[in-house]
Amino acid sequence: MIRLHKPRLRQLRIVALATTGLLVASALVAPASNAQTVPQAAPAPALTNTIPGVDEIVSSPNLRQIANVPKVAPLDATNSDIAFQGKYAFAGNYNGFVIYDISRPSAPTVKARVLCPGSQNDISVHGDLLFLSTDSSRSDDSCNSTAQGADVKDSWEGIKVFDIKDKANPRYIKSVETACGSHTHTLVPGKNNKTVYLYVSSYSPRAEFPDCQPPHDSISIIKVPLKKPTDAAVIAAPNLFPDGGFPGSETGSATTGCHDITVYPAKDLAAGACMGDGILLDIKNREAPRVINRVRDEVNFAFWHSATFNNAGTKVIFTDELGGGGAATCNEAVGPNRGADAIYDISGRGNARKMTFRSYYKIPRANADTENCVAHNGSLIPVLGKDIMVQAWYQGGISVWDFTDSANPKEIAFWERGPLSADRPVGGGTWSAYYYNGHIYSNDMVKGLDVLELNDWRTWTAKLTRYQELNVQTQPSYLGW
Repeated sequence: MIRLHKPRLRQLRIVALATTGLLVASALVAPASNAQTVPQAAPAPALTNTIPGVDEIVSSPNLRQIANVPKVAPLDATNSDIAFQGKYAFAGNYNGFVIYDISRPSAPTVKARVLCPGSQNDISVHGDLLFLSTDSSRSDDSCNSTAQGADVKDSWEGIKVFDIKDKANPRYIKSVETACGSHTHTLVPGKNNKTVYLYVSSYSPRAEFPDCQPPHDSISIIKVPLKKPTDAAVIAAPNLFPDGGFPGSETGSATTGCHDITVYPAKDLAAGACMGDGILLDIKNREAPRVINRVRDEVNFAFWHSATFNNAGTKVIFTDELGGGGAATCNEAVGPNRGADAIYDISGRGNARKMTFRSYYKIPRANADTENCVAHNGSLIPVLGKDIMVQAWYQGGISVWDFTDSANPKEIAFWERGPLSADRPVGGGTWSAYYYNGHIYSNDMVKGLDVLELNDWRTWTAKLTRYQELNVQTQPSYLGW
């Protein structure tokens, strides 16, 4: 049973909206029978709070914005995911990507802007390589391509590879076409330090799409030799649902592939958010991942979107992107259990491991009906002895929450902007909110890069952990007790 936290009036600090804009010059360039159904949770009391005004910034006292870098043309399309390496953040945009120098988190600068259209431009980095996902059908694999229907055989979708040794001048060096394109991808380090793999997730096949034929219950695995990345190629396309995935319902998406996969290489474990199914995989053999457990939530989940493990690998959080990220679902009408996170405990060992539902988490604030708001991309904060994560909720802003007690999650900090419009629905808000080396970085779809500082006694030990490289869906392990 869920313990539902009583909603409370916001205790807000109104932050000056006029954050100094930075003007910068830059270069362009388990077997199906194991599926578990989650029971209906108890209803929550009504939400009561004051919604901030248009573009008004509000937050809890322990979380504050310290910088913002606005979008500029030609990378003025929708912002997407973020990856990190050393003093750099790599931020995806539907028109390409931006490399930020974050050596001073309070004053990020743009190192390079790369124009290369192809939504979503989901992004990851490893050494001198950067990988981009293209999930919009294009006329060819170049950065000068134009939109072209997926019903045309020679249309292209897949992975683009860049050399980023010179951060100011990334070079496009390779493309790999994949079935149904690449909505997201997950970087998986090989066992020999000579290879990395990309687990490519895509979905929604159609009979009229030559390169995206149903049933498409698979992922594509690309092998990238680090010494010769131009030899990157698809080496496997394992079928994760040989007996068929969730067939769909009035409220839930049918499984026709996966949306995203998070791997925990240190534990040879992965969690797949696959539209209508949540799966746990053994990835000891990187080229042949195996499903060892599968769960479903036919009551409250509409679209299994992403996953996050706790550091011990004994819990996994799945997010439900109800409304596809474009709907107002953080309101009393939708309630606390839909468009939320679901927390599962992982028990057992080896092939006997299984996931057991414990509770839902959703931000305890109502948003306006003009605001798209739903659970989206977040990361674990490396706090010793606790399970705490930061998460993006589109126009619901950024939430920091504790799930150490997996049956009783609770928010400990938040930050958000008011709606983009008080009169009509306008899409926007934070796509990804990740903790990296002492700060939270948010790629806002409309407003650009935000940097936030978290000052809370419950999270201070996170500052002891420093990463040289962070791709959030390639989850690292940190020191615990």
